[in-house]
Amino acid sequence: MKMKHKAAIAACALVLTFGVGVAAGLLERWNFASAAATSTFSIGGEIPSDVNIAQLWKAWNLLEKSYVSTHASSTIPSKEERLWGAIKGLTESYGDPYTVFMPPEDAKVFQEEISGAFEGVGMELGLKDDILTVIAPLKDSPAYKAGIQSGDKVLSINGTSTEGVHVDAAVKFIRGKKGTSVTLSILREGEEKAREVTIVRDVISIPVLTHELRSDGVYAIELYSFSANAPQLFRDALREFLKSGSSKLLLDLRGNPGGYLDASVDMASFFLPVGKTVVTEDFKGNRTNIVHRSAGYNVFANKNLRMAILINQGSASASEILAGALQQNNVAKLVGTRSFGKGSVQELVDLGGGANLKVTIARWLTPNGISISDGGLTPDILATTTAELIKEGKDVQKDAALKYLKGQ
Repeated sequence: MKMKHKAAIAACALVLTFGVGVAAGLLERWNFASAAATSTFSIGGEIPSDVNIAQLWKAWNLLEKSYVSTHASSTIPSKEERLWGAIKGLTESYGDPYTVFMPPEDAKVFQEEISGAFEGVGMELGLKDDILTVIAPLKDSPAYKAGIQSGDKVLSINGTSTEGVHVDAAVKFIRGKKGTSVTLSILREGEEKAREVTIVRDVISIPVLTHELRSDGVYAIELYSFSANAPQLFRDALREFLKSGSSKLLLDLRGNPGGYLDASVDMASFFLPVGKTVVTEDFKGNRTNIVHRSAGYNVFANKNLRMAILINQGSASASEILAGALQQNNVAKLVGTRSFGKGSVQELVDLGGGANLKVTIARWLTPNGISISDGGLTPDILATTTAELIKEGKDVQKDAALKYLKGQ
């Protein structure tokens, strides 16, 4: 998949648990620039004058000349491995779970995974309050069928604690071939004791959307991911909505971890006049901000549209961009609970030798100038649910949205 000038690609745990090693819920700008090309962004290769780089080489030479292995089974890292370790340490010193160094082996896996070969458990992961947390399981994935829910905290993987473990490292533990299994220790909100969940890995089929005219006259669209073909499928669903004669639209973005930026902007364009702001990439002065605007399809301009969007803590990235744009342009009401709050932009740079560095370079701002990363989106109509209600088949969030759509 060629992505050099592609606006963005999903951070999916398709990406995470499928083994790509990308932080979940994250909408990412993939610019496959070479190390030489980084000068385009005023990134030089000079040694900083205000840093005593001699300390690094002193430590390097000391280890090379003096280190003695105390275990017969241990091996001394190669010079290349030592260099990767130094870059990894430098990268991690920034404390950003989405700024990641990928040595050649990890970078190769990443490239293979984004090309579409997905095997794993089918859930997206992120860090919330420094705890490995499920953003959302993909519908009908092994994780979904095993009962994994948005907000579940992953305390251990195959008996190994996840405390202090980077998201990408967790991916290496969770990913695996079809037919193999992985055991997770899950702590759910409202429960005092963790539960053990064993999931059998499989080939992951990424769902996109379903739609129907309900018997109560509300047209419902469930959007599961912002894939490359999602805008066309969304267009088809909206066409059926218009043909149905209904004026009430329910868009369910719960558990949708995101996807392509282009897809979210295109979908917002069905509801917004040309030029309206959908989302802004804020580089905090390092580069000129990029404002992504509606293409102006605006097919509901003269329609009596009443729209509600369902969100929860599993709604992330592109979901937050679309929901935020429609909420803040007064097109739709948000119903449910606060969204995940993942709104940063990453750039992938080839460091040479097969290694890549993924760097956070910007943040997403809603049309009102609010950073998505600052706690996510707040619903207009708060509606919470519990595991017990879900087990009983009661959807209080959807009921709240339907009540609003019917003007009750």
